[in-house]
Amino acid sequence: MDLLLMDDELVVAGPDNRAWIGSATAGTRYVGLRFAPGDAPAFLGVPAEALLNERVALSELWSPRRSRRLLDRVRSDADPATALDLAVAELTAPADGLIRQIVRSIRADGLKRGVRELAAGVGLSERQLHRRSLQAFGYGPKTLDRVLRMNVALDRARAGLALAEVAAGAGYADQAHLTREVKALTGVPPRALIAAQ
Repeated sequence: MDLLLMDDELVVAGPDNRAWIGSATAGTRYVGLRFAPGDAPAFLGVPAEALLNERVALSELWSPRRSRRLLDRVRSDADPATALDLAVAELTAPADGLIRQIVRSIRADGLKRGVRELAAGVGLSERQLHRRSLQAFGYGPKTLDRVLRMNVALDRARAGLALAEVAAGAGYADQAHLTREVKALTGVPPRALIAAQ
C-alpha cells in the first residue's frame, strides 16, 4: 500500500490483487511512500481489505482537518518525500508482531509447505490466518506470497541478473512463468517495468 502526494492531494493506493494502470495529466508531480507489508492499516485506521484495488483521498479516511494538517506539513517542506516519510513514521503505531512473523515466514519459505503449515507456524488456525491477512494486507497469504516473490524477483532483475536466472532463483518454473506473474500483478512485462525505473 502507498501514500501518494499527487500535486495538492494525499491519496492512498490500496493493495492490489490485479494490475492497476494509472494515468495523470502531463506535469503531475508525485511523491510517494510505500508501506511495509501490513503497516498501512495501523497508520490509516482502516483494514487493508477495505481498500483492495482502490485509490482513495486520505481526507475520505481521516477527518478533513487531520488530513489537511498532514498535507500542509508535507507540501510546505523543501523535501516533501522526506517530510512524508518522517510524518508517517511519527504517526504510525508499532508494527503488529504477528503480522511481521507472517511476512518473515513467507519471505523465508514462501508457501512451499502450504497455508496450513504457515498458520500452525505462527500459532493461528487457517481461518484466523486468512482473516488477519485480509485485515493487514488486503488479501490472503497465497496472494501475499505471489507479491513478495515478485518483488524479490524484480529486485534481482534490477541488480542486473538475467530474467531466466531471476526466474530460477525466485522459484518460478521458467522465465515465461515469471513474465506472466509480473504482467498479471503489475500490468506490464518485467523488462518494461525495470526499464521504467
